[in-house]
Amino acid sequence: MSIYSRILGTGSYLPPETVTNDDLAARLALDGIETSDAWIVERTGIRERHFAAAGVGSVDLGEHAARRAIDAAGLSPQDVDLIVVATSTPDMIFPSNAALIQARLGCPGGAVFDVQAVCAGFIYALSVADQFVRSGMARNALVIGTEVFSQILDFSDRGTCVLFGDGAGAVVLGPSDTPGVVASALHGDGRQAGILRTPGRVCGGKVTGHPFLEMDGQAVFKQAVHVLENVAREVLGKAGRSGDEVDWMVPHQANIRIMLHTAKKLGIPPERVVQTVAWHGNTSAASIPLALDTAVRAGQIRRGQTLLLEAVGGGLTWGAALVDY
Repeated sequence: MSIYSRILGTGSYLPPETVTNDDLAARLALDGIETSDAWIVERTGIRERHFAAAGVGSVDLGEHAARRAIDAAGLSPQDVDLIVVATSTPDMIFPSNAALIQARLGCPGGAVFDVQAVCAGFIYALSVADQFVRSGMARNALVIGTEVFSQILDFSDRGTCVLFGDGAGAVVLGPSDTPGVVASALHGDGRQAGILRTPGRVCGGKVTGHPFLEMDGQAVFKQAVHVLENVAREVLGKAGRSGDEVDWMVPHQANIRIMLHTAKKLGIPPERVVQTVAWHGNTSAASIPLALDTAVRAGQIRRGQTLLLEAVGGGLTWGAALVDY
């Protein structure tokens, strides 16, 4: 009998500090840079985001989300035998966030590793964990997206610093005799690396290169609307389904215009698109699991419904997954 993977539980965590658009406008004004709540909302749909306090890292946020997901799944940490973490802002060069979170959870022995595909990272991590469960190499897989992008933002660049926030989301995958992760697709194009990157690195005990996030917003927007529609159609085709059969689209929460444009192309009405970008901003790899858990706990997403997850990130990387929840 074939083994499939299914989402058993979801969890998320946001750091307590809420930063509004007005807060950022006041901070930018100190450098003589003019912006406003209206300017940010019109272009992105973002109204506020959460920033981690000094000394709080992505491992801290990820641990909170992980514990909530494990609890929602009705399991204990000792039941987890695989941890895959998607992050672009790890606490250390090594060991991985996955190893550090495993130590905190107290469940040593299973495989642990990080995946780095920026905003598409959770889709990548979910697809990898799905294959582990399907193959029998793991039974209960913990998949986490966790980010502290506030640590790599240039707060004199209004084109980037207003977009991102910190947070974490997680899911637990377990074995099933019917498909839960029905189909997935992953892609990349390294030729587009320059349009979204943080090119700094540590060398000789010093940070070399530019340590802050850089983005060509127009180029990213153009690429995103193209690849997201295509990869969504790809996974629907693999599953033999149509947009009409999707109960909820759970997109990467980067920009409300990109999200709704993609949904419209797929024939999915706005009221069936999970939208948390206004309150969370772009939390990169945490974006999809954070939005998913928010919708589950709000009673929007229910068991038996079909979800379309999709994201695009630096690399360029992009992917989608069709999930029967």
